[in-house]
Amino acid sequence: MSASLTELEYASEIKYSPKRVRLAVSLFYFGQGVCFASWASRIPDLKAAMNLSDAALGSILLALPLGQLLTMPISGRLTAIFGSRRMLTIGGPLYALALSILAFATAGWHLGIFLFLFGIAGNICNIALNTQGVAAERYYGKPIMTSFHGAWSIGGFSGALIGLLMVNLGFTPLVHFVIIAAIVWLHIFINYRFLVPGEKSTEAKKTSFFTKPQGVLVQLGIIGFCSMATEGAMFDWSGVYFKEIVKAPTQLVILGYASFMVMMATGRFIGDKIIGKYGRKRSLQVSGVIISFGMFLSVIYPQIVPATIGFMLVGIGVSGIVPMVYSIAGSNTKVSPGIALAMVSGVSYFGFLMGPPLIGYISALSSLRYSYAVIGCFGLLITFLVAKISAIK
Repeated sequence: MSASLTELEYASEIKYSPKRVRLAVSLFYFGQGVCFASWASRIPDLKAAMNLSDAALGSILLALPLGQLLTMPISGRLTAIFGSRRMLTIGGPLYALALSILAFATAGWHLGIFLFLFGIAGNICNIALNTQGVAAERYYGKPIMTSFHGAWSIGGFSGALIGLLMVNLGFTPLVHFVIIAAIVWLHIFINYRFLVPGEKSTEAKKTSFFTKPQGVLVQLGIIGFCSMATEGAMFDWSGVYFKEIVKAPTQLVILGYASFMVMMATGRFIGDKIIGKYGRKRSLQVSGVIISFGMFLSVIYPQIVPATIGFMLVGIGVSGIVPMVYSIAGSNTKVSPGIALAMVSGVSYFGFLMGPPLIGYISALSSLRYSYAVIGCFGLLITFLVAKISAIK
């Protein structure tokens, strides 16, 4: 594939200011975060309504990431062919519609099918959105990718708060999801015209759906894998770690998770300035060291204060890694941005799925402290891999 394909997302003349384009793309990230958090906020209600056991719900929830993983190559190729703007204007409304459909589930198998569709729509949005993010960053002229992911995090917080409000007001999941879908559709109608235009790729149509990944994309995927495995471990096990290892009082058990999330969101809004000053290579290497230091601090000193500081450092460490990896992959000169991002995000997202089970398996063999120590080694692996990739500047 020729190098000119990397310019497809930026080739057409853009008549809007870089700041307006940045705002529009940020709102798309925000909207996707709100949709996902809205679903997550109503899981207990849907579980109770269908009288699902914990085991049954756990199995059903796998349908969402399964839908995402199975459509990674297809989503990347469609984005390469039709452009990220067109795919976002299709995928965004579909994602909001798929959210609404979840509320119609009356049995576990219904929910499984609907979650699979929700995962497919989410993946179409994810690949197109990150491809658009790369295009907007190129048009803006300086690093802004981490702030886009920060907008997703803020959307996640907002969606959780809206969900809490809807529950307290007694709104059913259907009413809740339809309201969110209507807001998202309205935002897409207003902001889609400000996205970076993309052109169709005739060469992408001739390539295989399952293009052999380049070595550098595999390496970037492994870096993303290590980061997202760490995120998954923090999302699913931080509360357990504070309860069983730190021995935190009940009212402070959530402190570890909250400190991690706040610092991850904060890091995504200050990360662009750091990247602009020191470059992606040094930023990635330092991020890996910070992850390891934070993890090891919480393992060696499992008391509330040092463990909280450790989790805060982990949040800062992971905050910019995936956005930087996506930005580097999307700037690849030999593969179109959509396909490159699909390859890298496929490997990365697998880490998000495997991180929590890995913690559980290691904990069963030894203890949760050793599990977190192993995850801490992922930060050092990130630093080592980054040093070996010449494409990272």
